[in-house]
Amino acid sequence: QVQLVESGGGLVQPGGSLRLSCAASGFTLDYYVIGWFRQAPGKEREGVSCVSSLGESTNYADSVKGRFTISRDNAKNTVYLQMNSLKPEDTAVYYCAAGRPMVDVFSDYEYAFWGQGTQVTVSS
Repeated sequence: QVQLVESGGGLVQPGGSLRLSCAASGFTLDYYVIGWFRQAPGKEREGVSCVSSLGESTNYADSVKGRFTISRDNAKNTVYLQMNSLKPEDTAVYYCAAGRPMVDVFSDYEYAFWGQGTQVTVSS
């Protein structure tokens, strides 16, 4: 069974940090670009970051540049999103996805496999 499972979400104060994990089962992540997306209440899902299949290339949304870092450990079939200096506007459900984007690395349609999401809440 092909599955992506996110973990590491939670409640954190502004300025704090969280590390999200995305673990795959039933398939290997080696051949896929992995993206992190988020969806806040009442808003559309947006791309946050993505990493190429071998980890040599990364992309970040402007809103998280300098604060978030994406990485992958193909040996563990896992991708991580380190989130520092968190802000209340980072509050959302965070999803990881696997795909082979050809045009837009932050387009939902480019990703075939999705996790169920993990809630991140930034609040004092």
